[in-house]
Amino acid sequence: MNQFLASVERRAFTMARLAVGNPDDALDIVQDAMLALVKNYRHRDRAEWRPLFFTILNNRITDWHRRRNTISRWQLLRERLVGDSAEDAELDPGDLPGPQAAAPDRALISERTLDAIDSAVGRLPLRQQQAFLLRCVEGFDVAETARAMSCSGGSVKTHLSRALATLRKHLEDLR
Repeated sequence: MNQFLASVERRAFTMARLAVGNPDDALDIVQDAMLALVKNYRHRDRAEWRPLFFTILNNRITDWHRRRNTISRWQLLRERLVGDSAEDAELDPGDLPGPQAAAPDRALISERTLDAIDSAVGRLPLRQQQAFLLRCVEGFDVAETARAMSCSGGSVKTHLSRALATLRKHLEDLR
């Protein structure tokens, strides 16, 4: 079980961070999902852990959004901006190791590209975000994604199609 949790930890955190926009909340969500998997499903077949874990994770993310629904969008935006500026203040280009230090322009472009992708995925509606991350990042098939999202395969395809169209539109300027 420890190996499985270690193998999904980083991707689960990224998925939760994109979904909630706050690394602390994302960490809480991932830890809660991991605890629920261990507590309730540790005796299940190992092959079932992955879809079960991502189902639990998506349910925790959905629960988080339901609880946060009462907070205004402006307050959330302000929290994100404050968090982003604090992170930017800590970055020192001289601290970059290896080839990135020798080519700061490339590192900056790469960092901006990743930030733009991160931002574009973070702006997707939750269901589109879940479909995109489960299908394209985690590599789930339509049926597994539908189970994890508690919806039909057709809904998964619709959410993914809309997510990809939106991401293409948002990321056109990167080329």
